[in-house]
Amino acid sequence: MKQKRTTGKSRAAEAPTIVASEDAGSLCARLRQLRADRGWSLEALAAASDVSRSMLSQIERGRANPTLAVAVRIARAYGLSLGELIEEPSRQSAIQVIRSDDPAHIFRSDKLCQIRTLSPLNLEKDVEFYEVVLKPEGELRSAPHFEGTREFLTVEKGRLRVESGKDTIELNAGDSASYRADVPHALVNSGRSDAVVFLVDIYK
Repeated sequence: MKQKRTTGKSRAAEAPTIVASEDAGSLCARLRQLRADRGWSLEALAAASDVSRSMLSQIERGRANPTLAVAVRIARAYGLSLGELIEEPSRQSAIQVIRSDDPAHIFRSDKLCQIRTLSPLNLEKDVEFYEVVLKPEGELRSAPHFEGTREFLTVEKGRLRVESGKDTIELNAGDSASYRADVPHALVNSGRSDAVVFLVDIYK
């Protein structure tokens, strides 16, 4: 849509548009989101970009497409390149998947014990999630973790003995337990078949 021409720097706003009409909807939504993320009013954006409030309002409502000069000013106001402003960011799935055959998540593997990490490896976290498989006579003994650490587990298969400090409990398939992990603790397969356990460490 054509706009009224004025003098000075705002003349650049009337040069040929850089956004095709079919892309205007996504651009105006992106501009509205950028401004909302910053908590800026139209007046604040106008002051930062040297683009009039009325022009910004029309662009955000999809009634005008920005020209090259206007788009550059808006991009600079947000600390973005022109490409970052006019190109819709590629959508990345919010779902992170850990495949069962991913060797990077095998924390330990020997003839009696296998531990597979089920939480992302690239995150600094206060919670860690594991799958533990103990063969008959297998055990997992751990030194005390940081003060306040607790472990929560569910026995998926088999029979398990949990030791935490001086306390001991026997668990069967389907049972769950929580216990202190800031003292010496252990998981011991007390049955005759594999024990499969889902284990969560929560750090204080």
